[in-house]
Amino acid sequence: MKDFLKYVFATVVGLGLAMLLMFVIFFVSIIGMAAGEGATATVKKGSVLRINLNGVLEERADNQDPLSLAMAGLMGDDATTLGLDQLLDAVAEAAKNDKVEGIYMEVGSGFGGGTPAMLQELRQALLKYKESGKWIFAYGDIYSEGAYYLTSLADKIVVNPKGIVDWHGMASVPMFLTDVLAKAGVKMQVFKVGTFKSAVEPYINTEMSEPNRQQVTAYLTSIWNQYKDEIGKSRNLTAEQLDVLADTLTAIQPTEFLVESGLVDTLAYIDGFKDMLRNKLGLKEKKPINFVSPADLVAAADKDSEKNRIAVYYAFGDIVDQASFNPITGGGASIETMPTIRELQKLRKDEDVKAVVIRVNSGGGSAFASEQIWHEVELLKAEKPVVVSMGGLAASGGYYISCGANKILAEPSTLTGSIGIFGMFPDATELVTEKLGLHFDVVKTNKYADFGAPTVMGALGRHFTADESALMQAEIERGYDLFISRVAEGRGISKDSVDAIGQGRVWTGEQAIKLGLVDQLGNLNDAIAEAAKLAKLDKYSTDSYPAPADFMQNFLNEKKESYFDAHLKASLGEFYPMLGTMQWMMQNRRIDQCIYARVPFEIVIW
Repeated sequence: MKDFLKYVFATVVGLGLAMLLMFVIFFVSIIGMAAGEGATATVKKGSVLRINLNGVLEERADNQDPLSLAMAGLMGDDATTLGLDQLLDAVAEAAKNDKVEGIYMEVGSGFGGGTPAMLQELRQALLKYKESGKWIFAYGDIYSEGAYYLTSLADKIVVNPKGIVDWHGMASVPMFLTDVLAKAGVKMQVFKVGTFKSAVEPYINTEMSEPNRQQVTAYLTSIWNQYKDEIGKSRNLTAEQLDVLADTLTAIQPTEFLVESGLVDTLAYIDGFKDMLRNKLGLKEKKPINFVSPADLVAAADKDSEKNRIAVYYAFGDIVDQASFNPITGGGASIETMPTIRELQKLRKDEDVKAVVIRVNSGGGSAFASEQIWHEVELLKAEKPVVVSMGGLAASGGYYISCGANKILAEPSTLTGSIGIFGMFPDATELVTEKLGLHFDVVKTNKYADFGAPTVMGALGRHFTADESALMQAEIERGYDLFISRVAEGRGISKDSVDAIGQGRVWTGEQAIKLGLVDQLGNLNDAIAEAAKLAKLDKYSTDSYPAPADFMQNFLNEKKESYFDAHLKASLGEFYPMLGTMQWMMQNRRIDQCIYARVPFEIVIW
């Protein structure tokens, strides 16, 4: 028996050691793969910067350290995220690096693009690059409207002979769940301030309200006119011609029509296009082209080393009290209250940081969290200049945290404003009592002891009373009054003036500058230059914050969506964010967590 136990014990120990050895080998292999993939490639003479437009354009790409990339690949996470910050740096480096001959923009069919303002900023960087006298070639099988807008400045635009350029105009197609919820026995109790505050409409209406239709028409028209103006200048086409082309539905026209209309220069398969590149570079047939990626080009660039620094702090995503997996955004980036405050405090106390540029790309979120971050920005501004650079969205809570800055810059197509507050509370009385047969009773010591008490799945088990509704509306109105007070103080205008342009209305940057909501139109580099001017700096370096998480932080701390959530999102498609909003509200049970300063949960321009 002793021998038996001894052999069993030895076997268990052996298996354990074998598994440990396998884990070590696996981990070392991962590091090797990471080192191989992440090693800085030599930028050779005659190189071409290849920008692969495939995936989703974000302010910053997550998990870009080599080990994280290798692990993501092994775990089957092949979603491509393009970091706008890295692309901008790469384009700027390509302009001044004498080893880079030109840029090849490779348009993938999976390019989800970004917001119009993000595309606009990248396009501006490419135009600036062209001032160096270097060229840009673009090739793709399928050009989405955003991809075409971005590549329309290329010296040569080539499309596959059986490819597509989808130039069709812009539309916003919101979805309304009111009748679906009614069938399920759920209705929304809504409290809001702002005629144009349309985030609640999908849950209480079956079509757009006239004020919402008015604001959406205004900002779509503004952005569409900007697209036509910029593309027209690059392709020598008038706005009228571009409108006519959009009305022909180019996606289903013969590809020869694309050349005849002036949208593209020529048709070719990828091998033919590569021959065009070789000819441009003066290379012999079949000679390999030295492509360099944005990451490698940025890694090879000389870094500034000035002691005086301007910090660029990235604040993008939903504004939340505490981060968790968010079914509204599908696990996307968030601006979490305490981590943001701690980072801003560090920048305030860092004597080498002479000014701070806050890059805001957010449609808002928690009104309470927005107020806390606003306060920290005020403390920061008291110590050193603060400039806000608005990305694609800086609206509602995103504008709240921006309004106190010394100076605000926005792109012409940035969506901003949306100064308003709302609260929504799911009332599942009919569902739980009539459909499910559940009944509730209560014992309470005071009149409002069960105010907002959740019952089933976080929803309310009864209607708000008239008294409770009046109290809730008063709280929303106080929140709105505080919001417009913050804006009035920050922008140096009266509360009445803010209220007149507030009311939850969304404006483009082009419109906002005329209203005093922003100071000037410009990109991130313009904002950095303004910060340097305010800080009276001639020489300075820039650093980005917060620092990206390393592999172990991502591995241990990353909040991933569940397997079920991932497949549910894939199955439900565009329904997922709206249904996720319901779940999100039901999870946030405190009354203060149900008060929002945000734009409609998702602004989609099709």
